Parts: sequence; C-alpha cells; structure tokens
Amino acid sequence: MNRPLALERVRVVLSRTSHPGNIGAAARAMKTMGLSRLWLVAPDSFPDPVAAARASGADDILAGARVVSSLQEALADTVFAAALTARRRELSLPRMHAREAAEVIVDRTRDGEVALVFGNETSGLTNEDVGLCSLPVSIPANPDFSSLNLGAAVQLLCYELRLAALRPPPPEEPRPEFATHEQFEGFMAHLERVVTASGFHDPANPRRLLPRMRRLFNRVRLEKEEVAILRGMLTTFEQPKRR
Repeated sequence: MNRPLALERVRVVLSRTSHPGNIGAAARAMKTMGLSRLWLVAPDSFPDPVAAARASGADDILAGARVVSSLQEALADTVFAAALTARRRELSLPRMHAREAAEVIVDRTRDGEVALVFGNETSGLTNEDVGLCSLPVSIPANPDFSSLNLGAAVQLLCYELRLAALRPPPPEEPRPEFATHEQFEGFMAHLERVVTASGFHDPANPRRLLPRMRRLFNRVRLEKEEVAILRGMLTTFEQPKRR
C-alpha cells in the first residue's frame, strides 16, 4: 500500500469527550495532517456550534464523524488499536513513545483498519479501555508539567503518523492475516466462559486472571487461523466427556 494512503485507514477515536471545542480542535488537527476519519464515543455534546467554530474549516471531518455509544463499537472491524495514555498501568502492555508507535500504526494499516484512541480530557482512558487496545502510547512530555490539551495531543500524534507515512516503506514481505477486533473479543469471551465453567476462574474472586490472559494474547497478536484453532480447542473442552 502507498504509505500516504495508509492514513485513510486510520480512524481517530475520541472517547467520552466533555468539551465540544476539543472535538473541533481534533478535527482541525486531523485535516492539517491528512487524516479524515473521526469516531466519537458518547460525547457530552455533538453536534455543537462550538465544535464547528473550533474546527476552523474542517467541517467535512465533523460532518463525516461517526458517533457510537461504546469503544467496542468504535473498534469494530479494526485489526489494531493504539491507546494514548499517560498513566502507567500494572497489567498494561509495554508502552511506546509517539514517534516509534506511529511507525507501528502505519505499518498495521497494511492489514486493514486501525484506530488511535484518546480518552476523556479529565480522566483519560479507563483500564478497560486500554485493555481493548493492542498498544499503549505515551508522549514524552516534561514530567514536571505533562498535562496536554486533547486537541494538542491529537495534533502531535497525527503529525507523527504523517511523518511515518511519508517515509519510504520497508521491503514487502508475506504477511499473515491477523484476527480482527471482533474475532479477538469473541475468543476472549469464549475463553472466559470455558475457564469459568471449568472452575478454574471464579468470577467472585477474579484476581486479575482475565486481564493477564488478555495481555498475554495481545502481546503475541493472534492470527485468524490461530483464533480458529484456539476456539476449536475451547469448543472441544466444552463438550461432555464420553464414558
């Protein structure tokens, strides 16, 4: 794939944005860097004249924005998702800084749709939100003053994505067909059902078992065929034993 065209496969996801002005600022940031696909998860106010004013000409981005009620919906049909987060989380995958993460994100567009996820202005993304994504991303800001406006954060990440897209692509190599977000989540739900039914997992006393297993499988990045094999094994485990 032409690397600049890869940006057409990147959806910018703003989760539970509280101020409509930040939606407009994000749309403007996206348009200046050649991104056009905006998804909004349960925004407090949208459409909103304040968003339109802050967009400063990026009205087409706002007009084409998709509004959904959950992050799961926003990640539908994606093959990869990166979450911008400033907090270190015990069960999170290893984080990347924005510049190196941009290379990974652009490269993943060769496999299909990808998402770049931003959280609420005050509280950011929840642990559950980050757990739905494949890569935590951070901005190496001044540790003494690391608070960054949402619009500025979107601008910075979109800039890094554009730089990555304009670099010469790596040599083409055969690539496996990776599992989509829905296929991976279907596998995780199946796994939870089986380990719970077997007694290995007690929902009343989870002890972080399922988040750790999610982190494990996110780290190896399952292919579609591998998901099919694992789910076939789980289905076999669910069947009654013959005497």
